Amino acid sequence: MIELSNGPYSIGLAPEIGGSLAWFRKDGVELMRPLSHADREAGKVVGAAMFPMVPYANRIADNSFEFGGRTWRFEANNPPERFNVHGTGWHLPWCAEQDGRGILLSLRHIAPDEPYSYEATQLFSLSPEGLTVELRLTNRGETAMPFGFGLHPWFERDGGTTLRFGAKHFFMEGPDHVATEALLVPPELDFRERRPLPDTWRNNDYGGWDGIAELRFTQRGIGLNIEADPIFGHLMLYADPQKPFFCVEPQSNAPCAFNRMGGREGELFGAQILAPGESLTGSVRFLPFDIPST
Repeated sequence: MIELSNGPYSIGLAPEIGGSLAWFRKDGVELMRPLSHADREAGKVVGAAMFPMVPYANRIADNSFEFGGRTWRFEANNPPERFNVHGTGWHLPWCAEQDGRGILLSLRHIAPDEPYSYEATQLFSLSPEGLTVELRLTNRGETAMPFGFGLHPWFERDGGTTLRFGAKHFFMEGPDHVATEALLVPPELDFRERRPLPDTWRNNDYGGWDGIAELRFTQRGIGLNIEADPIFGHLMLYADPQKPFFCVEPQSNAPCAFNRMGGREGELFGAQILAPGESLTGSVRFLPFDIPST
């Protein structure tokens, strides 16, 4: 475990477990669901506080897509789910090194027999305001391909949790968690005003995200602002009222974006085409704040 601290903030990194963040704390208070000892020993990345999604975020519908005159095929990678999800980066060990600004995690995945060869880095730095994660993703394959990236944080759910963010579109969820139509956000699904977490199943992407989300954990007396660069135009919300956690995921593309790349609809889904050697970069900031007691 690699630890980094600055004033009241501390993080733990588990690079060998999918380049994941093990915890993020302020004065000892958990700001994300921490990686348990058992999950760390088992190398269970879905137990981490946060992991990266590269070289794309979320699902490949039907485990294939058409691009550049070819059909690109994938294997399911998160049983019992049928479709490939979140790419390969979260299943691979990353390298770690000290950087003048923090801790740099890096991954070089050259795989001629797979659709994607790429390099990715995550730079974790702490400031008096909180945590910044700078992502970089570079196409190291021999042909142009659609790419995307994102971060997948997990938060502990309690009865006092509220959420606020602005977005233009709401993507419906079809069978096997496949994104379908993009609708203008209806009032009952709108989080522009602060509201409690949904009391029914929610696993949907919000497109045209304005790059700011506010979480309040009132029972713990602390909140967290998530601020992301414009490349992260999508925010995924996963909230199952039967689970003690939920996810709010900044990402550059909607689920199944590579299956929907044509015309105006393709623009809404957010796939980014990178030629060999081209890169995507963007930063996400996690900024805690205290909630005054009432």
